[in-house]
Amino acid sequence: MRVGKVIGTMTLSRSHASLSGARLRIVVPLSLANLAGEQAATAEPIVVWDELGAGDGQWIAISEGPEAAQPFRPAVRCIDAYAAAILDDVTIRHRLPGT
Repeated sequence: MRVGKVIGTMTLSRSHASLSGARLRIVVPLSLANLAGEQAATAEPIVVWDELGAGDGQWIAISEGPEAAQPFRPAVRCIDAYAAAILDDVTIRHRLPGT
């Protein structure tokens, strides 16, 4: 699972009926340095299925791969990334080497 920042919404002119009921959000995955505020996010944006209603600028937890499709079983949807949670707060604790 990764953390990402919502930067927009993807709008389709036509879509399959199985894609109704949620939005496709454009999300930039964040690294540890991004989360700690040490550098700006530079990863390539991905498209994430969002049933939670995340807004622009919010951080979300992203489930990817086969795990992203699990909430839809037994229905079949071609989803590669799923918004698993909207994050209110992220705390980073740095560990010293050897601890």
